[in-house]
Amino acid sequence: MAGVTDAAYRQLTKELAPDAVVYSEFLSTDAIHYGAKKTMGMMHFDPEKERPFIVQIFGKDPEHFLSAAKVVEEMGADGIDINMGCPAARVTSSCHGSALMKNPELACELVRSAKEAVKIPVSVKTRLGWDSSDELIPFCKGLVEAGADALAIHGRTYHQKYSGQADWEPIYKLKEEVSIPVIGNGDVKNAQDAIDKLGNLDGVMIGRGTFGNPWVMKDICKALKSGDTHSTIDEMPFKEKIPLILHHCELAVELKGEKRGMLEMRKHLASYVKGIDGAKELRARLVRVETFDDVKEILIKLQS
Repeated sequence: MAGVTDAAYRQLTKELAPDAVVYSEFLSTDAIHYGAKKTMGMMHFDPEKERPFIVQIFGKDPEHFLSAAKVVEEMGADGIDINMGCPAARVTSSCHGSALMKNPELACELVRSAKEAVKIPVSVKTRLGWDSSDELIPFCKGLVEAGADALAIHGRTYHQKYSGQADWEPIYKLKEEVSIPVIGNGDVKNAQDAIDKLGNLDGVMIGRGTFGNPWVMKDICKALKSGDTHSTIDEMPFKEKIPLILHHCELAVELKGEKRGMLEMRKHLASYVKGIDGAKELRARLVRVETFDDVKEILIKLQS
């Protein structure tokens, strides 16, 4: 998730759920190829705190995919995930993300280019199709033939964006047709959702459902290992979550400095207070914080 899954968020997630596999924000292969400073910084990770760590990349130039994949492997990532699922207009208008579903030959060439460059696994994140889920199996079989080591499927087409309900049935059918791991994604909001949706798949992926609720990852990992969906962290009173929120702020400041770290934390803080009593007033204050002390002053009062 662009602007969300930075190193601070990944480290927080791993502390909560050590078994989770974490992904970078999705990064341009063009930017990696040319060594863009901002993008290279976004690939930074702590190997002692974030493994398994996957770098998600997007683009459309096979040569840039080849060189970017080499860079990702050299910096120590455990895998590469190619984004062929983002439906954002600014992404698809350049034939990136979901738009690659309309060009299966190019999509397969990108997988081959990445596989040619590295020894680490190369996976693909995509959707049910551009217009219809009927496109899913033929498209994914081509990716497998090109060398993809795993597939993660979001249960909506491009045209659905994030509307309606995610349909996992085509994902279950895909799993029956391919020999590599298949991971399902879409509308996983809690541990019970993960248990209910897993089916014959090799795992579940959760993105937007963690925003403002990263502790759900602990619930999900626990549930998938044991089947227990009771006594979840998500049921904790908000005041008991405050230490975790403050820890997230500390990680952001440690990794990015106070000015930038707290600026980027504002969106997280606004999400953390969603749904609690007085959220509107709290959010108005939290989106203006400039220092870690500002946050402590606002939140610690809620613990008393």
